Amino acid sequence: MLKIYHSPGTRGFRVIWACEELGVPYEIEPVDFSAENRARPEWRAMNSTGKVPVMKDGEMKMFESCAMMQYVLDRYGDGKLQPLKNDSVYAHYLQWCWFAEATFARPLGEIVNHRREFNPELDDVVAEMKSRATSALKAIDVAVADRPYLLGDTMSAADLSICYTMRGYCRMVTADLPSYAQGLFDRVTAIPSYERTVAADAKTAVRLGK
Repeated sequence: MLKIYHSPGTRGFRVIWACEELGVPYEIEPVDFSAENRARPEWRAMNSTGKVPVMKDGEMKMFESCAMMQYVLDRYGDGKLQPLKNDSVYAHYLQWCWFAEATFARPLGEIVNHRREFNPELDDVVAEMKSRATSALKAIDVAVADRPYLLGDTMSAADLSICYTMRGYCRMVTADLPSYAQGLFDRVTAIPSYERTVAADAKTAVRLGK
């Protein structure tokens, strides 16, 4: 069974969501997100960067949440949540999966890192990161202006990954999303697997005493 080492509210959410949507069995190992815990040699042996999540599948161990999602899809997804590799939309599937983290989530992560290091925060730096995240969101809004999902009529893991990052955007920038992006978010978070993932995330917080 897959074991996902997860801290509540962090990127392991998207991996758990993929498992829930696919019906893939998994277990969550709660991880204390404190800097002290993530600096411990035992955790650095799991992920040398000290970050979460980490996933194990038997003897296999990996990190990077989007890569973990893709591993789950390829190994256990039975063709669900992604187009065939010879499908004309597969390139755009890869594009949006990578965009979710490399372009959209990056400035949001920098806001978190900045606020951790600077007190008081530097307003100009935070404003710039919010602007970059908003530009990324506008690209998503344009992409779904004429379709229900990023790839067309069928939901994919790219939608899950993008909507996970939208959660962070709503929390750190504004909950007032552009109309087409809001429609995407509403459709994707209305599926039952989303609520199960939210519940699993909350249960992890309880297990950590939070």
